[in-house]
Amino acid sequence: MRNLLIALAALLSTAAPAAAETILFVGNSFTFGANAPVRVLNADRVTDLNNERIGGVPGLFKRFAEQAGLDWQVSLETSGGKTLGWHLAERRPLLDRPWDHVVLQEYSTLDPHRPGDGTATIADAQRIAELLRARNPKVAITMTATWTRPDLVFLPGKRWSGTSVEVMANDLRRATDSAARRARANVAPVGQAFTCAIRSGVADANPFDGIDYTRVPLWSYDHYHASSYGYYLEALVLFARVTGVDPRTLGAREAAAGDLGFSEAETVALQQSASDAIATNGGCGR
Repeated sequence: MRNLLIALAALLSTAAPAAAETILFVGNSFTFGANAPVRVLNADRVTDLNNERIGGVPGLFKRFAEQAGLDWQVSLETSGGKTLGWHLAERRPLLDRPWDHVVLQEYSTLDPHRPGDGTATIADAQRIAELLRARNPKVAITMTATWTRPDLVFLPGKRWSGTSVEVMANDLRRATDSAARRARANVAPVGQAFTCAIRSGVADANPFDGIDYTRVPLWSYDHYHASSYGYYLEALVLFARVTGVDPRTLGAREAAAGDLGFSEAETVALQQSASDAIATNGGCGR
């Protein structure tokens, strides 16, 4: 009996550890963190399949996972200004692998030539989903419903001129929902998390008017891409949607926020906005 117990203990001690969950992020500058230090932060923690040494939102996701005690192998395939259709056509070999999870981020206006038109997004998301499921039928796919672009809302002559940041976010969300249904994917309400942050008084609603300059700026200098705060909020929403972990559990001293120079109050407020968006599926309590 004693020998049997010793043999069993030896077997357990040499058993292979559980494999890490794999996740691939596919997207453009909204994923790799253009115009912000986020672009290179944590690049050593993730695998950039294009070998461009990018950390971006995937790097933030990996940092959150480490602090939550989760074992995730994070990869990314990104290229600025591209659609999901472009990634499928030009980077197919990098996507065509057996991933456990994949996050898809479409162009900021869905169709570059017909802003707000989700027709191509719906078709391309379905095609990518079919490719991924041929490799792993159990792959979990998440689509990012991205943020409003103030340059298309507050400047004249644009697709969403004269509306509001909430209207553009909701338009993008509806189209992303349609694509997700066809692709059998989840949706991460990132754009609506921006709305949550604005409604709660955490973030500046209009970067052009200079009124709320004491509040967190979610966008960078071009009023198009996100700031570090905006990318951080995006990463929180994706982390919560993919893992099911409440982003508030990361706490006021979350490491990536500290590296980016956020105050503890700012960090907690952004975590709350992400949590609100997830809890209400983008409704922010309405």
